[in-house]
Amino acid sequence: MTVVDLRRFRLRPGESRREAVSVDTEPFHLGGQRYDAVPTIVPAELDVSRASGAMVLDLRFDVTLSGPCMRCLGHAEVAIDASAREVHDLDGQGGDEGGDELRSDYVVDDRLDIGTWVRDAVALSLPEQILCRPDCAGLCPVCGKDLNVEPHEHVEQTTDPRWAALQDLRDSL
Repeated sequence: MTVVDLRRFRLRPGESRREAVSVDTEPFHLGGQRYDAVPTIVPAELDVSRASGAMVLDLRFDVTLSGPCMRCLGHAEVAIDASAREVHDLDGQGGDEGGDELRSDYVVDDRLDIGTWVRDAVALSLPEQILCRPDCAGLCPVCGKDLNVEPHEHVEQTTDPRWAALQDLRDSL
């Protein structure tokens, strides 16, 4: 878990600071599969700026997730270019527009949990499916072989008796 103490920035309204941080990432679990960040320590750029009564936090990083393809279970990698922004109300008031909406869940006692923020930013940046390649054919539903390596079809040997009437109709035409 990577944590940054926001008090050390001592920003006045209108000031901002940029800092490079290294975030130790944990394996990411999606659909019962494990995806590891490559490398496990991700370099990130944190921008902290102070507006009147609030801090604006920007985070940018690039990471590659490595794990099984969702179609064929072969090796897959997906590159993620993530950026995220949080606003944290320093006074806890939030003004007239609703206090908790301006309180970041990643800031507790003026300490920013960047590790959790990175994990959530990765989750929001993931594609619908993690594939080894865009045209992955997947696994054969009958025999389980990888259709990318050995494309094939299974000829149905026995006809379902419920289709017999249609087969008789086809034969008569």
